[in-house]
Amino acid sequence: MTNTGPTNLGGDLGVSPGTAITGFPPGTLDGTTHSADVQAGAAHADLQAAYNDAAGRTPTETVAGDLVGRTLSAGVYSSASSLALSGTLTLDGQGDPEAVFIFQMGSMLTTASASHVKLIDGAQSSHVFWQVGSSATLGTASSIAGTIMALASITVTTGVAIEGRALALNGAVTLDSNTITTTPAFGRQL
Repeated sequence: MTNTGPTNLGGDLGVSPGTAITGFPPGTLDGTTHSADVQAGAAHADLQAAYNDAAGRTPTETVAGDLVGRTLSAGVYSSASSLALSGTLTLDGQGDPEAVFIFQMGSMLTTASASHVKLIDGAQSSHVFWQVGSSATLGTASSIAGTIMALASITVTTGVAIEGRALALNGAVTLDSNTITTTPAFGRQL
């Protein structure tokens, strides 16, 4: 886990099985730091289970390329390769605050600068999951909703806001002057 600049994490920070955490301070967090302790190990096991669960869901729609300009209702959206976002993606809960959105991708997730995931009509960030088959890179000044679960690494560039979590199974999470907030509903299962 590496941070540059005044990142603020609205929850806990943990690494497991490794111990390397740099950049806090100047980064701040509202929770507790866990470095290869029992809690971090349990969180890593839970992440593996959640990643596998999301990857194993039956798709409701196959998607490809750039999700820009789309308005999607609850469902499982699957891409055999990478997904991108170069503008705004709207997730429509259609009045159901329990609506779940799962994005499965065989490879990378890449967002361009100033890209946004917009939640409307009851959609909740705590019910949005990004299952990334390799690494994720979030472009500068983007705002993303949901839990990003990457098999490899996550790079969160300058000024990105995440309403959710950034979780990497086998690689690093790199932050740079970001804001990451969570909501109480994050206890919800996939």
